[in-house]
Amino acid sequence: MEKPLLPRESGQFVAQQSRDVFIKDAGVQKAAEMLYSLRHSDVLTASGWKMANPLAPAPTSDQGSFSAPTRLSVNGHPPTGGVRRGYVFRCRVPITDPKYFSQMSVEELAQVLRSDNDIVMPMIQERHQVLTEGGRVLLEHGGSFRSFISQAGNDARKMVELIVEKIPSYRDEATYEGKRISFYKRAQILVADFWGVMEARGEGDIVNMDWLTMFADYRVPQALVYLGVLQYSDALMQALKNGELLLSGDPREVEIRGCSIWSVELIKERLHKLMKERDGAVCNINSAVIDFYLWPYAKQHHKEMAHIPIHHTRCIYY
Repeated sequence: MEKPLLPRESGQFVAQQSRDVFIKDAGVQKAAEMLYSLRHSDVLTASGWKMANPLAPAPTSDQGSFSAPTRLSVNGHPPTGGVRRGYVFRCRVPITDPKYFSQMSVEELAQVLRSDNDIVMPMIQERHQVLTEGGRVLLEHGGSFRSFISQAGNDARKMVELIVEKIPSYRDEATYEGKRISFYKRAQILVADFWGVMEARGEGDIVNMDWLTMFADYRVPQALVYLGVLQYSDALMQALKNGELLLSGDPREVEIRGCSIWSVELIKERLHKLMKERDGAVCNINSAVIDFYLWPYAKQHHKEMAHIPIHHTRCIYY
């Protein structure tokens, strides 16, 4: 079977074919100028990741069971705070220990993720499969994510490829206009989060970080529309305002995610050009760092963005 395009190439392909999502050059310039004004700030460094993720593992932790991205989607929505859309995460069980979560039952997981109201956690079977699958892979390497990921050396691309190869639930792929494409959102953010933690420990010697793209989910596309980088067709905007649920792989969902990826690549390219022309400096800001900035930016400006609908897709890939 033909291998899918890599995330960056997928984004470019989708953007070239897209019918309902469009990248606006003026918005790309505006976003690049905004980031240029922050070029000396910590928010555009690995340290900015730590600032935006107060619940991230401490730099002194052993990283033995570092296995999950920091973003979770619940009930078709991204999280908005410590209590995620009515669900209280109670952790009086060793939920971060792969010896436990690789063997826990669906009922046990449902108990851990039980609601503080009558709403049942969506996709509990799929969540259980993903959790136990990852746990079993970690146990093959002594329960340690660092041991598992060390097979890829210190190369970000090889890390993503290893994760996608060994853990099926990370194979975030689709077919669009007859072409197999990939986004690998969870695999990429896992590597980027690992890089952020290692940077905080003074061990951030992971190379090829520029291979990573932004992490295509719900919140960053909303920010890109708000900044004028992306524009939705009237039909898509109305569908989102009506609360239509987009299936994973729906062309409109693919276009939102693919155009988000490619637009951030264009923003990064424009930012690098600005720094070279105005400062005579080489810019080391990568797409992952831009995403690290845009996601909390969207949360901080959620009131101003309230008129821009977030697309709803229930799947295991965000």
